[in-house]
Amino acid sequence: MTRKNSTASPDGDPDCTEVLEDNSRSILMGIIQQLGKGTDLHRVTLPTFVLEPRSMLERITDFMSHPELLLEATTHTDPLDRFIGVVRFFLSGWHIKPKGVKKPYNPVLGELFRSRWQYANGTDAIYVAEQVSHHPPISAYHYASPANGVTIQGNLRPKPKFLGNSAATMMEGSSTITLARWDDEQYFITMPNVYARGILFGKMVMELGDSCYVKCPKNGFVCHLDFKTKGFFSGQYNSVTGKIKNETTGQVLREISGKWSNELFINVPKSSKKQVLFDARKATIHPMMVEPEHRQEKCESRRLWSKVTAAIKRQDQEMATEEKMLIEDQQRAEAKERQKEGGSFEPRFFVLNSANEYELKSSVNDG
Repeated sequence: MTRKNSTASPDGDPDCTEVLEDNSRSILMGIIQQLGKGTDLHRVTLPTFVLEPRSMLERITDFMSHPELLLEATTHTDPLDRFIGVVRFFLSGWHIKPKGVKKPYNPVLGELFRSRWQYANGTDAIYVAEQVSHHPPISAYHYASPANGVTIQGNLRPKPKFLGNSAATMMEGSSTITLARWDDEQYFITMPNVYARGILFGKMVMELGDSCYVKCPKNGFVCHLDFKTKGFFSGQYNSVTGKIKNETTGQVLREISGKWSNELFINVPKSSKKQVLFDARKATIHPMMVEPEHRQEKCESRRLWSKVTAAIKRQDQEMATEEKMLIEDQQRAEAKERQKEGGSFEPRFFVLNSANEYELKSSVNDG
């Protein structure tokens, strides 16, 4: 066993901190000694004990784990209430994370993940994600609940970098939520960055940091969110603050504060009365349905990575590494074959639009 969960300090979070055992830290140190500050970690093979046993394509679905919040937002007739509802939905997915400091699998080119949900009102939703580019890595995804008039279209372009005693994943890309009921009202969303602290020394901690936003140009609202990392001597883990503004006048309409792993609050400016915006401790994750692995295609995430996942779960890191290398070798072989034949990869479900973003094809061959 290579990891031990640490106990949290009063300002800590036991699920996002860990202490590496000596042998595991030695392996990381060996890799780190070969890196320079700012190195792109996508080109570095990481040991399997730092991996979360699921693909990034599946991890994106964490943000669809509380769909009732988005469905509720569509019912509000007041534009500001709808906007607050969308912000609440966006903030609700961050508390879902593996114990410790772990990184999901880097999807291979052409990898797919598909799932669906059934809701209490008798409606459903579907999700499809595809790795549409390997260098640079780009994951395209589409969520749709037609009966509720909701779609989410996004591109994730993570850029991992080594920063000395930390590793960072700069979460480039964006998502667009469209509410058909309100004349295709659109909300544009960016992501905070992810940091793994304490790689060389100290306690390893996963944190969200930096700024992101939610914007609705049609109604003139913007929410600037600041995910705060803990200082060396002060501060708390998982803090976030934000302001909802009228983008034209700059007037602050609401203020947001709290911890994304715990309770988040919202209030009118200069008011001491705060209301709970979201409480992660009481929230129930809506179950997601995925086809059994034996019914999936070979390129679908859970089947593709099944042997790696099984090895990690039984703590057989040597076998996990071997199976992971087989997948990566196959990807390299396929890339060489395409190059030899003068061909290029074409995504199955997504197409690049005029804005240089991948969107769902209007007609898809799902055979």
